[in-house]
Amino acid sequence: MEKNVSEELDVLRSMLNNWKTGFLTWASPDGDNDHVLLEFTEEIQTHVYPYVKRLFETNYLSEVEAREFMNYCFGQVEDLRVQLSKAQPDESRKEA
Repeated sequence: MEKNVSEELDVLRSMLNNWKTGFLTWASPDGDNDHVLLEFTEEIQTHVYPYVKRLFETNYLSEVEAREFMNYCFGQVEDLRVQLSKAQPDESRKEA
């Protein structure tokens, strides 16, 4: 992978982390955060996937590199899911 392509992917990773941080602020106190995960997933599919696909189609990324990067992206959705579940209030404290 060329250095400039690697730098582009680093920029995309930073962008994803910024999005993820922003979506954390959408956390609902009732714990119903499926819409947050859906929005984050849609952002990836709408903005990141076409760009990575184009990098692959123009031979800037190999199939393995493109797949690894997209796995990273969707791994961030799972990471957000975990972070949102930790942000939910503890049920035992609600009852107290």
